Amino acid sequence: MKKKFKYPKVYLYAAAAGLTAILALVGYYLLTPLAADDETHYVLIDRDDTIDSVYQKIDPFATTVGKKAFHTIARHTHYDQDIKTGRYKVEPGQLALTVWRHLKNQQQEAVNLTVPEARTCERLSALLSKKLMLDSAEIAQALRDSAFCRRYGTDTTTVISLFIPNTYNIYWDTTLDDLMKRMQKEYKAFWTTERLKKAESLQLSPLEVQTLASIVDEETNDLAEKRIIAGLYYNRLQRDMPLQACPTIKFAWKRFDLKRLYDKLLSIDSPYNTYRNHGLPPGPIKVASIAAIDAVLNMEHHDYLYMCAKEDFSGRHNFAATGEEHMANARRYQEALNAKGIK
Repeated sequence: MKKKFKYPKVYLYAAAAGLTAILALVGYYLLTPLAADDETHYVLIDRDDTIDSVYQKIDPFATTVGKKAFHTIARHTHYDQDIKTGRYKVEPGQLALTVWRHLKNQQQEAVNLTVPEARTCERLSALLSKKLMLDSAEIAQALRDSAFCRRYGTDTTTVISLFIPNTYNIYWDTTLDDLMKRMQKEYKAFWTTERLKKAESLQLSPLEVQTLASIVDEETNDLAEKRIIAGLYYNRLQRDMPLQACPTIKFAWKRFDLKRLYDKLLSIDSPYNTYRNHGLPPGPIKVASIAAIDAVLNMEHHDYLYMCAKEDFSGRHNFAATGEEHMANARRYQEALNAKGIK
């Protein structure tokens, strides 16, 4: 019978020491915090990122050891073959292993997207793209595409109505299709039974309410006046009078800086020219504020048919029920403009 060979204890001790050293080294890497400071960092990974560009985004705030740890883990897990887009949060003291796991499993942090009260689709697209991975040109082109808009029950003149200016929790790398589905869902949630009943009592559709609200928004920033102005334009609609709303002329010309509207500007051939056309324009002239929408739904009922900016340039208005009263108000305002040399 053969005797079993026994290794000297010194070899066993050496092997144990070597194993302990390896485990300590692995533990050192796996249990190393990534960030070098006490700040929260966000790593944005888009469709064009490679493993090298991911490193470039992480390395500036990583410790030397944390950087080595992340690189080592990424290399041995073949992370470069499955890089996922997203906005990833790196908190103070967070392990390099944890950060890698979040990136690997696409455990990203959502953004608070506030829909802006933009005047044009181009402006809306530019502001949305600052908070999302989407390109502004991609958004703008889609919002001007009839086939794309039809998918969401709108057209190119009304698609802006789907954007209710609230703040939404949404992933940074959301697709344009998913963004529009979310806006469509939020639009339906906004138009509650109560709001729909109020619109119906005015014989206005939700789109018409938002279109009128967009004009009211452009007429005043004064919350108290919004309900008065909404009632004034409603009176004109009921009497089949042209709205003669200056903001629609500015929208038609895409000249939002105009201080005075001369007769030559009022002749523009546009469906948004409410001096030539009766009724509401074909769609909102901006993303209407919730305050303006509710002002229309809860408008003040009165006899006013005319309004003119106050001559004190306070941003408020003088209201009138007759043409004579309005002309007197207009003369005072024109004289104030001339006195200040405003063209």
